[in-house]
Amino acid sequence: VSTSHLQLAAFALGTIGWILCTVSMGVVEWRVWHVDNTTVISSGIAWVGIWKVCFISYLHVSPGYREQFCHKFSGYDSFIPHEIYTAQGLLMIAMFMGLLGLVATIFALRNVYMGITHKTLIAPFFLVGGFFYIFAGLCVLIPVSWNFYSVTHNQSIAFPPSYYMPSSPVAQEAGAAIPVGIVAVILLLLSGAFSLSYRFPMTANTIMK
Repeated sequence: VSTSHLQLAAFALGTIGWILCTVSMGVVEWRVWHVDNTTVISSGIAWVGIWKVCFISYLHVSPGYREQFCHKFSGYDSFIPHEIYTAQGLLMIAMFMGLLGLVATIFALRNVYMGITHKTLIAPFFLVGGFFYIFAGLCVLIPVSWNFYSVTHNQSIAFPPSYYMPSSPVAQEAGAAIPVGIVAVILLLLSGAFSLSYRFPMTANTIMK
């Protein structure tokens, strides 16, 4: 138990990182667009996520959403930029890989705290969990960085007329999902490094051998 404090911290950080990864995937505020035409987009602000685009409208253009109009993306939408498609796929992979990392770490910690001292039941699972955490962190890092690049360069999206969205904003800024994703990346990479740092303690029998 005394040799696995970092791995316990890795589990805590990995859990928070995995939760933040899931949150960033579901939050619509990836890119915040400022538009000058407020005829439909009443607040002048639209939120572009990886699954849908939303804005506030006082025209009730969508009866199911009251004053908030959202249009979900589909897999057949050819106008969606590559960074959004990439984010959809990689964040799903990251969520799955992070979950596998948590399961591997839980199994190893269970053996540690139950006094099961078999090296093959502890060290490999910490190492596998560490690799899963790092892989999940990289899967989050790529879409977060790519979308942040698109925001800083004010890149446009050719929305169809049915979306009531202009093809390009007056200005845009990073939404809440990007900093949440960055924190998730940091925590997942740290948890991976902590898990990979585990060294099975040398027992008296091992030293004699």
